[in-house]
Amino acid sequence: MTSNTPYRLAVVISSVREGRFAPVVANWFLERAKQRDDVILNVIDLAESPGGLSDGVTAADAVVVIVPEYNHSYPGPFKTALDDTGREWHGKPVAFVSYGGISGGLRAVEHLRPVFAELHAMTIRETVSFPYAWNNFGPDGEHLDADGADLAATTLLNQLNWWANALRDARQARPYAA
Repeated sequence: MTSNTPYRLAVVISSVREGRFAPVVANWFLERAKQRDDVILNVIDLAESPGGLSDGVTAADAVVVIVPEYNHSYPGPFKTALDDTGREWHGKPVAFVSYGGISGGLRAVEHLRPVFAELHAMTIRETVSFPYAWNNFGPDGEHLDADGADLAATTLLNQLNWWANALRDARQARPYAA
């Protein structure tokens, strides 16, 4: 069950590499999020707007990070962007859609969880991950196992809805103290 009150969701595309696969994964996720009436979307693509992270996160009630795994971790430019922010993340839920080789980007996610804890953000348990992503999406950008992938995205968005509304209400009731 989800709240009827829409929440503002920032979707951060964290890869900036030339030839990146991120747009395929991001577009797939965004199509699922657009089908919901409980989400107001804002896309922050670090390749197009490296300085847009701060304003986008400030305006958001929740964040989904689209993250690849590079060298068993997450992209360096995303680390730099995170280090240039702080209070924007306080008391906000963060979810992950990851992709990569055999681990599906989960090693990147595991490295990001303690970083977000330091930023006073709350990472949710549910994650959508795509092992060997480049082999699992068709030329139309759709995932070849649509049922499984769609179920994972729905579960993530349902859980994020709860956290986004709960933490937004809490921040409105009293300012977050760090």
